[in-house]
Amino acid sequence: MSHTEVVELVKAGGYRRLGEAVKLASGQWSRDFVDGKAAVASGKGLQLVCREMVNAHRDIAFDAVGGLTMGADAYAVGIAIHCGCDWFFVRKEPKGRGTNKLIEGAQIHGRRVLLVDDVVSTGGSIQTAYERVQDAGGIVVAAVTLVDRGEVARQYFDDRNIPFVALVTYRDLGIEPVGPALLVR
Repeated sequence: MSHTEVVELVKAGGYRRLGEAVKLASGQWSRDFVDGKAAVASGKGLQLVCREMVNAHRDIAFDAVGGLTMGADAYAVGIAIHCGCDWFFVRKEPKGRGTNKLIEGAQIHGRRVLLVDDVVSTGGSIQTAYERVQDAGGIVVAAVTLVDRGEVARQYFDDRNIPFVALVTYRDLGIEPVGPALLVR
């Protein structure tokens, strides 16, 4: 799958220009809504995007793949199947019963981790995943997202010398970037 095909997949299945601005997970407001889960709702689309996510970091070895649930779930499992590695999900909150874990799935302590996400705006979800993986003893070796709506996540990972790749950017979609101070209503 080429870069152009990934962009077209997102535009066709996951992008909508809305009449009114909606509040994003980042707290920002935008009329441009990008739904990474809808973009790869077909098995074929998910398979192709997961392959591209792996290719984006083909020179970096990792033992497990995951990120903050729900945005990372499909990609984590898809990449784990594609690569034969382990997967994990990072909970937003402890479950409150049972083992009360923040990380479900594979044990990641001492293991090399690829962080994934569907859409990042200011990067809050992928940063939370990074912090929780670090706290659990995982070693984040790279991060990848389907869509990056701004430059904040890239800077966050650059500051930590962790390779970060967005398969699609706000430029590819022809939309305004979302940043820490941008509020569009």
